[in-house]
Amino acid sequence: MKTGGKLIVEALEANGVDRMFCVPGESYLAVLDALHDSSIRTVVCRQEGGAAMMADCQGRLTGKPGICFVTRGPGATNASAGVHIAMQDSIPMILFIGQIAGHAREREAFQEVNYKRFFGDIAKWVVEIDRAERIPELVTRAFAVATSGRPGPVVVSLPEDMLVSEVEAPAALPYTPVQTYPGAAELDALEMLLGSAKRPFAILGGTRWDPEAVAHMQTIAENWALPVGCSFRRQMLFDHLHPSYAGDVGIGINPKLGNAIKEADVVLLIGGRMGEMPSSDYTILKSPYPDQALVHVHADANELGRVYRPTLAINASPTAFVEAFAKRRPKAAPAWAAETAKLHDTYLTWSTTPKTGPGAVQMGPIMDYLESVLPEDAILTNGAGNYATWVHRFHRFRRFGTQAAPTSGSMGYGLPAAVSAKSVFPDREVVCFAGDGCFMMHGQEFATAVQYDLPIITVVVNNGIYGTIRMHQEREYPGRVEGTDLRNPDFAALARAYGGHGETVVKTEEFAPAFERARASGKPSIIEVQLDPEAITPTRTLTDIREQR
Repeated sequence: MKTGGKLIVEALEANGVDRMFCVPGESYLAVLDALHDSSIRTVVCRQEGGAAMMADCQGRLTGKPGICFVTRGPGATNASAGVHIAMQDSIPMILFIGQIAGHAREREAFQEVNYKRFFGDIAKWVVEIDRAERIPELVTRAFAVATSGRPGPVVVSLPEDMLVSEVEAPAALPYTPVQTYPGAAELDALEMLLGSAKRPFAILGGTRWDPEAVAHMQTIAENWALPVGCSFRRQMLFDHLHPSYAGDVGIGINPKLGNAIKEADVVLLIGGRMGEMPSSDYTILKSPYPDQALVHVHADANELGRVYRPTLAINASPTAFVEAFAKRRPKAAPAWAAETAKLHDTYLTWSTTPKTGPGAVQMGPIMDYLESVLPEDAILTNGAGNYATWVHRFHRFRRFGTQAAPTSGSMGYGLPAAVSAKSVFPDREVVCFAGDGCFMMHGQEFATAVQYDLPIITVVVNNGIYGTIRMHQEREYPGRVEGTDLRNPDFAALARAYGGHGETVVKTEEFAPAFERARASGKPSIIEVQLDPEAITPTRTLTDIREQR
């Protein structure tokens, strides 16, 4: 006989879980008790939203579901931010929630929430386990659902009386990963389309990639001389210094790149959904009928034809598709090879930093310095805000598994993601970028980094405003500022108060020695970069935006 809590932990172990992120709660004490005797590492976080974002980041970087445990009611609602990120970003994760006991249901008991209704639109599957003997079955199913087709978050509700009940149950078996492979007829059709094309373009996105798939995609690009772009915040899917790389198909797209996609006659979209942000509000790839011949490759058949009517739909995972198509070669030298080279040169120019700007701190030289010292396998994380443009536009990603950023545009993600990334990959350098507003949304997770001796470096770009909103505000309502000013703490002192290392940068030339001191400290570090609020984007000031409305 085993308790439900013990069966939960055994099911996690059977499915290869090595760590879980949590905020403890009395509603799942039986699980915490079982974890005491388990090899699973428990990472205790400071807020449920941060814990869920850490689980998302593990799923994002490994392809295996990140695991998060939270308590009922406020714990679950706090965690919903991370669930929404995982849903929009197609990330496998499983959120386990302690639930009220069964006898108290439908009485609006203490912290009672109907999780099927609450999470119904932002999770891939929501289930409540009311009988402990079904734990092995339903937990393994949760792993299968989270990873199959279009990956996403699964929410599992655990009534506390179920967790303490003792039952006989079969041993849990691990889930079976499922790949969806392209058919020969579909590959033949794609080969014919490319054979007759004059201006093709490939866009990579979504999840279910791995290092081998990225290498296969590079082979495809070389075989067919294809220009390749990466969808919004999926830049780690292709080496930015490869001669086929054309740039980031995201917010604030290079106009020349946007025009190249609009003028393409064949667009090969692999793995992505090409939503509002990467499509520039459905203008470079019109919905539902694109101007280009669209070849859409996706692991989930429900995504094919959902937003775009493709010329050719291929129901296959990115890994299986690129492995198969890498074996195909064109019958003649592609006529567009010179255009591919030109687009790469355009990208190199676009991603060259500006060296000047308003104020005493220039982000361009700071980014140049980081490019010179960070190893190729360094992991960069960020949340949302104009500061992130410096990473997305000017950092040249070289390897898979080096980017963790929410395509959903959720603020506060960068720091929890950095904690998770360093926990999962302790031997790799992890640098978090955050704006001052972004950092304060989950800055308390810096304490988690200190508790577990995770020496991340967080660069807080502090301009004293909610920068993105101020930019829109000045454009739409010039001179009528309301609700976007911030009064911040001394971020370097905050780092030291937590037990970490803190630096403050007020001049450009101070950044490099500050970064080296942070590295040498061996502690979680915060480097506060005090940026002039006028420097709202790499190329435009707030005054420019206000006056050019």
